[in-house]
Amino acid sequence: MQDQSWTIKRILDWTSGYLERKGDEHPRLSAEWLLSATTGLSRVELYTNFDKPLMQDELNRMHQAVEQRASGRPLQYVTGEMPFRHIVLKCEPGVLIPRPETEVLVDIALEGIDQKCAAGEKDGTPEPLRVLEVGVGTGCIALSIASERPDTDVVATDVSPEAISLAQRNCDALGLSDRVHLIECDLVSGVPKEDVERFCVLVSNPPYIPTEILKKSVPAEVKEFEPKLALDGGNDGLDVYRRLLQEAPHMLAPGGMLCIELYEGHLDRAAELARQAGVWRDISIKEDLTHRPRILVAYRKEAE
Repeated sequence: MQDQSWTIKRILDWTSGYLERKGDEHPRLSAEWLLSATTGLSRVELYTNFDKPLMQDELNRMHQAVEQRASGRPLQYVTGEMPFRHIVLKCEPGVLIPRPETEVLVDIALEGIDQKCAAGEKDGTPEPLRVLEVGVGTGCIALSIASERPDTDVVATDVSPEAISLAQRNCDALGLSDRVHLIECDLVSGVPKEDVERFCVLVSNPPYIPTEILKKSVPAEVKEFEPKLALDGGNDGLDVYRRLLQEAPHMLAPGGMLCIELYEGHLDRAAELARQAGVWRDISIKEDLTHRPRILVAYRKEAE
């Protein structure tokens, strides 16, 4: 990559072929993202500047990025960012990379917020809309909710200091620090007492991959680079879910929505556990973008 005649088209073509030989499942897409991050051009702009040669420092940075990607390092960790819904997030090792399927979880949480808003307007008793996220990671869920529903305040927790640090930087970059409040704690242990039973929605994408499946079936790119803390859900993938099921009723207002992303093979068991708890109504299972069962939704029963 030392030749000054390396144009955008030539580098895209060469990188795509190289990454394909290295086993990248989407080599052209990876090449586009790497070059976009290196040059500051959008992916569309790359194709309208095919004949533009790269500067030597750009060639050097592209070479380093391509070698990192070829080693199996996730694309988002190489570029340091990724789009999610309507926002762009910083990504870095030590914090789980958001998945496109999780956008459906955000949709469902927004539905819960809108239901609460409509009910308040109908009754003439509008209340502040407060949302709790457990396991904030990059902030993809909390920040999407705050950016798409400006009247909503969000409290988000995470046990990982790396996650809280990254989420705060994403929050600051998006100008949402006045409405998104981050707490480093285990589940809801750090949520202020004055917020108990005040949330209209509790949303979470907890660790939910069963331990054996994580060991045997998950791609090496995930196992080797992403944090196990954010992936391993125990023997049946429901360890954290069971704890949340106990804690959530104390956080939600009566009628509040619980929505949790879980492992596709264990949603029926999760729904049964919710029914057995006796404090939930209207328990349902929703599909993700690939039409697989992925999200459990339930509402805290009102006092009789």
